[in-house]
Amino acid sequence: MVRNNHQPDLPNPFQGPESHAPTPTGGRLNLLLSSAGYQPDPWAERLPRMLEPMGIRSHVARSADAAEQVIAHNPIHIAVVDLALPLRGEPAAEEAGIRLLQFLARLASPPPTVVIKRRRTMRDDARELTAALKAGAFAVVDRPSAPSDLEHLLEVLRRCMTRHYKDQWPA
Repeated sequence: MVRNNHQPDLPNPFQGPESHAPTPTGGRLNLLLSSAGYQPDPWAERLPRMLEPMGIRSHVARSADAAEQVIAHNPIHIAVVDLALPLRGEPAAEEAGIRLLQFLARLASPPPTVVIKRRRTMRDDARELTAALKAGAFAVVDRPSAPSDLEHLLEVLRRCMTRHYKDQWPA
């Protein structure tokens, strides 16, 4: 349960039902949520609405340039990086998801990153997985398309909290 001085108790998707870890008493967890944006991404639209009541601020970026601006102005605690992310806002622009991963890895305090991979050939998948892991990705997941995929993404984000922040909101 999330305890917040301004809101009633709400379930925390980053804590399993059996978890009794301390919960945030203020502040926010900043989530960078990058999405390719050239096609409807229901997961990228639903996730911020689901997480906001729990004290998680989602910063949505539809290009690598926009993501770098978000990072320059906000401390990012967890990053979700879409490998199909364009460098600039145009869908036909050069894909820059790997570039964003490398940018995040060079930060003084790099956040754990969850990579959303593209649906491609097995050979391309292997190449992207290798590049993501070299850039320090915490997890690589398929693009969420069904409600169960979104639940899987929430579980991966919960594991990020557990492993990197010991179930505590970052200071």
